Amino acid sequence: MVKVSLPWPDTGLSPNARLHWSKVATLKGKAKVDAMYLTYEALPCGVKEARQHFAGDGPIIYQVTFYPPDKRHRDDDNMIASFKAARDGIAAALAVNDRRFRAEYRIAEPCKPGRVDVCLSPISSPRSALANAADIG
Repeated sequence: MVKVSLPWPDTGLSPNARLHWSKVATLKGKAKVDAMYLTYEALPCGVKEARQHFAGDGPIIYQVTFYPPDKRHRDDDNMIASFKAARDGIAAALAVNDRRFRAEYRIAEPCKPGRVDVCLSPISSPRSALANAADIG
């Protein structure tokens, strides 16, 4: 299992922000690159070994826990949308297509300055998929 801790997404990445497309593109690019490098740092082994661990076309358990920076109400769909560029960065670091992610999203209690924790684990066979599902739930 790989656990990556990322900073809280920039408010400009929210679908409600309605920024100019060039500003949004800059923010998305930064979020993607930051997530990619933070994923590299979180790998317990080297990048090559981690990519081999996640190789193939099977599903990857992808648990995301949002720790908002304050107690303001946030819609879960906006948090997920704001996190999309970081998700792409994680997938790029592991050299996988993010369509393999089987996502589970949670919202935890607020903490300063806010963060997003992502836990990833490949499912290698139907038998291990059942075992992993039992461990998660």
